[in-house]
Amino acid sequence: MRFSKYHALGNDYIVMNPGDYPQGMSLSPGQIRKICHRNFGVGSDGILWGPLPSTKAKFGLRIFNPDASEAEKSGNGLRIFARFLWDQGLVKATSFTIETPGGVVRAEVENGHQITVAMGQVSFDSRRIPVAGPPRDVLNESVIVQGRTFAFCAATVGNPHCVIPLPEISPELARRYGPDLEVHPNFPNRTNVQFMQVLDRTNIRLEIWERGAGYTLASGSSSSAAAAVAHRLGLVDRQVAVHMPGGQIRIEIGPDYAIRMSGPVTKVAEGMIHPELFTVKL
Repeated sequence: MRFSKYHALGNDYIVMNPGDYPQGMSLSPGQIRKICHRNFGVGSDGILWGPLPSTKAKFGLRIFNPDASEAEKSGNGLRIFARFLWDQGLVKATSFTIETPGGVVRAEVENGHQITVAMGQVSFDSRRIPVAGPPRDVLNESVIVQGRTFAFCAATVGNPHCVIPLPEISPELARRYGPDLEVHPNFPNRTNVQFMQVLDRTNIRLEIWERGAGYTLASGSSSSAAAAVAHRLGLVDRQVAVHMPGGQIRIEIGPDYAIRMSGPVTKVAEGMIHPELFTVKL
């Protein structure tokens, strides 16, 4: 099984082109978990399965988490997939569209390494995220986990996010509370979790617990949602640098909360997955 591996600020994905495999082949949940495993597989934060046919965009894409669940959208995954398409010569234009289950985005390639993605419009509507309870914009609400009360805002940019503004954040905070927040009853489809520290009008910091993947060094959709929440709360301007353990993403917030996200992508490896991988039980 042929694969390519890239990372976007330490958030790494394996790209697998269905065209390299027999027609109609798909990955089983067990195969996904083994491929993504850090010790017993290639190791990654997920698998990008594409390009696929699409009636709405130039390319279709499916995104699988390490636990084999499917993500609606991934900002870093989309940047990586755009770089893969460029590297493989599957696109000649520097701007093209990609369809995911979370919607259609437009990607722009700059010099092959810097990728901008128009992520779509952020919504705070509980029905679209979704968040349990009556229809409303989910802003400055309370949630209790492990006896601690957090103020949170919720948002979607095609996938669900729970943003928690705090004066100080740390990896330990995300690792401790992220797992319980991900599966909290407030979030019927589970949620990505961002612990956010606002540094000034143009800079925020994030520590991220990603749905289906765990603690993550960087996330494009998390950066998009958190910057939009910070702007909605009046804490930042429309151009925001999002600082994460893996590096920095630039976010531009349009008047209707349409997000443009820019950041680098690094190619790591190309190779073949040996069939023996799938004969060993985890």
